[in-house]
Amino acid sequence: MELVNNGITLREDRNLLVITHLSQYLDFITGFGGLLVPLGIWLTTKDAVVGMEEHGKSVINFQLTLLIYVVIGIPGILLFGLGIVLLVFAGVLSIVMPVLNAIRANNDESPSYFGTIRFIS
Repeated sequence: MELVNNGITLREDRNLLVITHLSQYLDFITGFGGLLVPLGIWLTTKDAVVGMEEHGKSVINFQLTLLIYVVIGIPGILLFGLGIVLLVFAGVLSIVMPVLNAIRANNDESPSYFGTIRFIS
């Protein structure tokens, strides 16, 4: 389906929204692709796909939040030993949340990432 808004034609592409969420798993393969690939998808299609603006911002905010959790957690292991808890929390979030939000995107619902800091609003 296509929507016309202010002369710009938007297409509905739930599959691309799902791919955007699931591309975060590239972190486990490349170490950095989970941020770069969704960022590239979001920047190139945010004006062409319905819902990409909201979903893309959520994915980027989530990836930046996970990066901060890891950056704080690693020295936290050496200083207090409590950094392990933060790293486990970040690890569980990085596995569970992309799947849940991919399902939400497929059902045409808004994304909801737990524990995310809103850098881009």
